[in-house]
Amino acid sequence: MEIVIRELKTFDMEEILNLYDSVGWTNYTERPDMLKQAFHHSLLVLGAWDGEKLTGIIRVVGDGASIIFIQDLLVLPEYQRHGIGSQLCREVLKRFSSVYQIELLTENTSKTNAFYQSLGFKRVDELGCCAFIRT
Repeated sequence: MEIVIRELKTFDMEEILNLYDSVGWTNYTERPDMLKQAFHHSLLVLGAWDGEKLTGIIRVVGDGASIIFIQDLLVLPEYQRHGIGSQLCREVLKRFSSVYQIELLTENTSKTNAFYQSLGFKRVDELGCCAFIRT
C-alpha cells in the first residue's frame, strides 16, 4: 500500500459521503447538502489515496493566519492503524506551521487522546483553558 496525500480542489461527493458513512458520521451523511457546502467553504481539504481509492480526509477551517480548526479527520476502517491519519495531520501542521492556534474537537477516549497527544496536541485543560460548544 502506497498512500499519496494531495489537496482536493474538486469534490466527488458520493465518494466523500461513502467515507463518512464508513465511520458512522451520520450528522454529515444525513445532511449531504450541508457537507457539500462545508467542503466548498473549507480552508483546506487533503485526501489520502491508495491508487484511485480515497482512504482518508482531513478538512481544515479558519483564517489560516491566527487560527485553524481541524474539523474532520477520518480514515476508512480497513485503512486505520496504518499511519494515514497521522500523515494527514502532519501535512496540515506543516502547511500551517506559522499559525498561532491550531484547534480540534474530538471524542474523549484514551485512543483519541493518545493519537492527538502523539502529534503534539495538548488537552485544553492542561493549558488552564476550557472549551465551550453550542450544538
